[in-house]
Amino acid sequence: MNGEAGGAQGTDLVVLSLERWDDVWRRNQHLVAGLLQRDPGLRVLFVEPAVDPLHDLLRRRRPRLPRGLRDGPALPGVEPGRLRLFEPAKWLPRRLDHRVDQQLAAVTVRAARRAGFRSPLLWVNDPDGAAVLQATGWPALYDVTDDWLLADRSPAETARRAQAEAVLLERVREVVVCSPALARSKGSGRPVTLVPNAVDLAAYRTQQVRPGDLPAGPVALYVGTAHRDRLDVELCAATAQALSGVGHLVLVGPVALAPEDVHRLEAAGALLLGARPAVAVPGYLQHADVLLVPHVVTPFTDSLDPIKLYEYRAVGRPVVSTAVAGFRDAVDARTTVVDRTVFASAVVDRIRSSPAVVPGPGETPVPTWTDRVGQFAQVLARVAGGPGDGRPSG
Repeated sequence: MNGEAGGAQGTDLVVLSLERWDDVWRRNQHLVAGLLQRDPGLRVLFVEPAVDPLHDLLRRRRPRLPRGLRDGPALPGVEPGRLRLFEPAKWLPRRLDHRVDQQLAAVTVRAARRAGFRSPLLWVNDPDGAAVLQATGWPALYDVTDDWLLADRSPAETARRAQAEAVLLERVREVVVCSPALARSKGSGRPVTLVPNAVDLAAYRTQQVRPGDLPAGPVALYVGTAHRDRLDVELCAATAQALSGVGHLVLVGPVALAPEDVHRLEAAGALLLGARPAVAVPGYLQHADVLLVPHVVTPFTDSLDPIKLYEYRAVGRPVVSTAVAGFRDAVDARTTVVDRTVFASAVVDRIRSSPAVVPGPGETPVPTWTDRVGQFAQVLARVAGGPGDGRPSG
């Protein structure tokens, strides 16, 4: 090791992320940025998901080429060069090349060496990152944010993920989970640390002007990635139709839906605005009449700790949600949890009863990312100083 985490000089950290570093900030970016601001001796190599040019071609999309190793964006209070990004490529599908994960691990290790990282800590968010741990033996933590073993995937992909996760749960020094459900499932055979999600409270409670692309009139708003793993597309279409003549259903966030699902939503009257920069998102929430959580209720969604739970609380607007984890246990009087059979009518009722003037931000206590960064720094310190032989297994 070239330093200790959480305050000493010279700590290097390789983060294997499930998402790219972009303008749509998620858990990893909030935590990494906070850790860099907290510890001036920390350097981070943030490894993004591999691009898949062949898959793009087969889907008749313009293939994305890997951006490789590069400097990260400027962050307040962080010197240039302390955040590096690395985007590799997966050139062949796993069914044709069974060594894809080992090859990705090898290029990741080379990128770390090019960045000057010799004995870093390893933070695994993507279970496929088990190959990096096996190749290096770097002191590691596994941050579990989604239970992909419960997602609707092919048997082959689920089995591959299960094998990778078994390696991680056995070999990492620390396991972090974001929800009580994950604490129960992943903590059944070993200790885990619960570090839930949070919100940038100052950003969400600083009033912004109404975004120009919100339609005139009442708005029922969903913020988050539109993906069938979470979003109930049929329920959203029904809600958009029920709002006809009353208001508008607006979805803000990356759209990861099939073209037929997008067409169905738009035909029903929903407006899909797509991804918006993190700094602009609070304005959409603040100027919505009702905030929505039209999620499917499945074992997978029950494993989650939705970041929107904290964002919605921070702005203090009325919420209508299906009975999903986090929201179904809410004691906030502003939150209405209903069955999907009456969801659309509940949204219409809340639109009609919402005040015409946007009130001030909510006053409900909400945990901040600063709180979570402190917790994560303690985990990293334990990883840096914990037991382990440090030997690669392959």
